[in-house]
Amino acid sequence: MKSNIGHVNNCYGCGVCASSCPKHIIEINFNAKGFYEPKIQHEDACISCGICLNVCSYISDKIALDSNPIACYASWSNDADIRKICSSGGVGFEIAKHLVNRGYKVVGVKYNAVSNRAVHYIADTYDELRASVGSKYIQSFTTDAFMNIDKKKKYLVTGTPCQIDSFRRYIQKFKCNDNFVLIDFFCHGVPSMHLWDKYSKNIQKVIGEIVSVSWRNKINDWHDSYNLLMKGEKACIFHRYSQGDLFFKMFLNNSCLGTACYTHCKYKGASSSADIRIGDLWGKTYEKDEKGISGVVTFTETGEDILHQLNCHHVKSSWEIVAEGQLHHKLKKPLSHGFVCWLLKTNIPLKLIYYFVQFTRLPYLLKCKLKI
Repeated sequence: MKSNIGHVNNCYGCGVCASSCPKHIIEINFNAKGFYEPKIQHEDACISCGICLNVCSYISDKIALDSNPIACYASWSNDADIRKICSSGGVGFEIAKHLVNRGYKVVGVKYNAVSNRAVHYIADTYDELRASVGSKYIQSFTTDAFMNIDKKKKYLVTGTPCQIDSFRRYIQKFKCNDNFVLIDFFCHGVPSMHLWDKYSKNIQKVIGEIVSVSWRNKINDWHDSYNLLMKGEKACIFHRYSQGDLFFKMFLNNSCLGTACYTHCKYKGASSSADIRIGDLWGKTYEKDEKGISGVVTFTETGEDILHQLNCHHVKSSWEIVAEGQLHHKLKKPLSHGFVCWLLKTNIPLKLIYYFVQFTRLPYLLKCKLKI
């Protein structure tokens, strides 16, 4: 039997295995539930080098960077315009801008209107970097960007904790750690692409082909920023979670996240292979702030040094303050998970699927209410 990733299913879909394969025989495609998964093409061409297994964070019990947090901060950009267009305090964008100005390339995530997907891409300039602004609440396709990385050059790489853990293994394997700065974020999980496809097709009936999507903008205020602004060829549409947006409702009720998000997530709390972790600082300390605050955690001296070179204001804080409102344990997989992912592929309206999910959650919701 060949020594490769071919036996791995329902993994993180990070794509690092495909990017690292010297024979380029691993493809990342959607599985039946709507999540990225590796498949071996041309098994006979495999040389059993084992690199795809070496870089895979899914099959390992431990994370690649065994490091406790160095420091925690409440932070925000001193540039009001940057703070306004970013999901929280704009620190992630400030880091990227700072490193681009110092000759780094940035591997970030943008929305691709042609494929209707979130994709990793490489930005060389400030103008190219702007496409990465804001959160994307769908799983990103990494392979094309990761395959075009030159390990001899300097890069900032951003991604989900599992993507960054695998990428850390990749740069450790090829002994090029010093050329990379890695950023991840407090992660809830990623929803099935069947959800996004069904949701966006309904929107397209109203606005035409989608031109752009903005997740988590601050049109109203930061604490009510779970929203979607979608621009189409015919019109624009704006939906808010607080007013019943079905995409965010399905995402936040955890009914159709990736299998690995429930069963294999090792990255909740203070577990990270990044130099820096960022996220929204939702808690009580800044509950009256509506401009956006980033919770920032540094895990390496590299991350700590970079943070203090930014055009940002930092308030040193405790872990309890910075991580308040974030998930600290992996989620429990719903019994209806597989059925819900299947329903999302059918012609059944999304609203009816949401009602079904809420019905299956009644015992849990009643239990929570009785505790109040």
